[in-house]
Amino acid sequence: MGRTSYFQRTHKTNEPRTPAAPLTEYCEGQTRQAWESVITGQSLAEPEIAPVRNEIVQSWQRSLRMGVDAKMQHSRKIGAEEDLHRLRRRNASLMQAARAAFARLAPHLSEAKAILLLTDSNGVIIDAIGDHSVLDEGQEIHLEIGGVWNEDAIGTNGIGTALKTGKPTYVHAAEHFCQGVQAWTCAGVPIFDPFDRTVIGVVDLSGPPDIFRRHNIALVVAAAREIEIALAEQQREERTLLLEAFLNSDVSRPGNGVLLLDKVGRILYRRGLDDRLHLPRSDLAVGKQLLALNAGMSDGDIVAALPPELETDGIERLEFEGRLRGAALFLKHSQPAHARQEETVRIRPRPNVAEDEIIIVGNAPKMLEAIELAERAAAAGVTVLIQGETGTGKELFARLVHSRLTRKEAPYVTVNCAAISKELIGAELFGHVEGAFTGALRGGKAGKFEQADGGVLCLDEIGDMPLELQPYLLRALEQRAVYRIGDSERRPVNVQLVAMTNRNLRDDVETGRFRRDLFYRIGIVAIEVPPLRERGTDILALLEHFNTCFTQRFDSARLEFSSQVLDRLQRYHWPGNVRELRNLVERLHLLRRSGTVGLSDLPAEILETPSGLGFSVSAFDSGDAAVNLENVEDQAIRRAMAAENGNLTRVAARLGISRPTLYRKIKQYGIPRD
Repeated sequence: MGRTSYFQRTHKTNEPRTPAAPLTEYCEGQTRQAWESVITGQSLAEPEIAPVRNEIVQSWQRSLRMGVDAKMQHSRKIGAEEDLHRLRRRNASLMQAARAAFARLAPHLSEAKAILLLTDSNGVIIDAIGDHSVLDEGQEIHLEIGGVWNEDAIGTNGIGTALKTGKPTYVHAAEHFCQGVQAWTCAGVPIFDPFDRTVIGVVDLSGPPDIFRRHNIALVVAAAREIEIALAEQQREERTLLLEAFLNSDVSRPGNGVLLLDKVGRILYRRGLDDRLHLPRSDLAVGKQLLALNAGMSDGDIVAALPPELETDGIERLEFEGRLRGAALFLKHSQPAHARQEETVRIRPRPNVAEDEIIIVGNAPKMLEAIELAERAAAAGVTVLIQGETGTGKELFARLVHSRLTRKEAPYVTVNCAAISKELIGAELFGHVEGAFTGALRGGKAGKFEQADGGVLCLDEIGDMPLELQPYLLRALEQRAVYRIGDSERRPVNVQLVAMTNRNLRDDVETGRFRRDLFYRIGIVAIEVPPLRERGTDILALLEHFNTCFTQRFDSARLEFSSQVLDRLQRYHWPGNVRELRNLVERLHLLRRSGTVGLSDLPAEILETPSGLGFSVSAFDSGDAAVNLENVEDQAIRRAMAAENGNLTRVAARLGISRPTLYRKIKQYGIPRD
């Protein structure tokens, strides 16, 4: 049955007007008056007719500007079944990620007069569950699979307005722009791609107005976050499979730069790129969609879709399970390799802090990728998780994030979670009021979150944070506010969190030592700082850098290194990473017997191979012709695989070789991978 047109609706003139309700309250009569005023072009300046939330008024005005007909009784719908199937196939990853959350909520919605909807990035409904009677009613307004619910199509509504603003949104009854959907209430929450934080869909809870509760949105937020966690797991698995497919491929071009694209043409991994020889760094950033890749594209189509400045030396299509899952692009160098210069990043001392300039030295692909991610994270203002072995220089990347903030006076506050007792770390992070506990300071104290307001808070050894304190850290990050211990006052803070750890937090999550939701919250951008043994010629670049530093500090002559020493340093596995190399150079400057460093000047551990491989390099130094190098290499790989339980990533790291080299050696020596 059609509703009365708003042009025909009348109000009793002798009925006293209710005073304007607070902006946080909903009043049906006043909201409808405000709605009618907007759609008829009247002003909302009079307080008695403007009790509507600002985000709703802004959405109404957008709807007017887009020419949405406020008299519409339903939204549009994709009519062709083939088009709808194609759309759902295109969003298969999103639907798969939502499957567990929807299955968990379905029993609770079956008789709750509510439905839960999943849409794509254009507001088209691609999945729906809930009360069957409400699902049937939703078909009348096309609130069903295939229905189009962006603001362009139907004006203000929970789905479209959440898409437009990128924020959780509820729209109740007369707050809807179109008359035909004002008998509904809805709460929509955007779903963000964990990789690049773009909005890729919406979860929406809809039903008749009597189900309206403001805390409905909390349920939908939880569902959206669960979907994002599932998407992050999907993407990590996809990246692993793609790398495996690439490393197992027969194509080998060691002299080329490589861009690894995922199934939609987004850069997932980069190796061996010199940005001065290709495009500006932002154009080849990890996460950048280089082209719209699809299974029907030929190699020629892929080349044609690339930026014209990008010259390829070949394309490897990466398939598994019979489907195209990505592509490897091998890039041409426009200059000879020797034209490349050492890559350095300089970080100026902080204002009013007595410290030296920080220089990050490195041209290894993994280092360039880590540097790029840190700079992108600083620009986006998102939380960062920096992972790496002890001594790799994780703190330099935290400083890099801080140095790239636009505010030059932004504070930089550090906390070592492993150095503070679990009884005190809460007060250290969140602060306390006077008398909150024994030993509390008179007058109270601001915590590290408040001290870092407007800047960076760096939590070192985040994996050692007590489990019982982790929910409070998660709440502070989600709410962007803290509560001092012993106080109920909410204190807003604007902090960019940088967390660092040398532990495998994913293993800690699986064993229950670290909260899963906190892991994904702090790891929006995860930076892996590579160990020194995986950085190739960076070892020699760092050697020269530290040599220069200590020459200046001690006012002494530069050290000269024999070719045997340089070879040995490059073959050494560096368990202490960059810190160990720095300490070695300092020691040599202090204890050298002459200007040239020979093998006899090196510590004993450097003259031996990594522990656990079961052989010594002394035989090579003695020139023992009886040593069979292939046998030694074979045994080293087998022992490393046994020590690492067959984890080939860790085996390669333990041996100090790349994974493609490891795969080739395993195949060469016929070593079983199980």
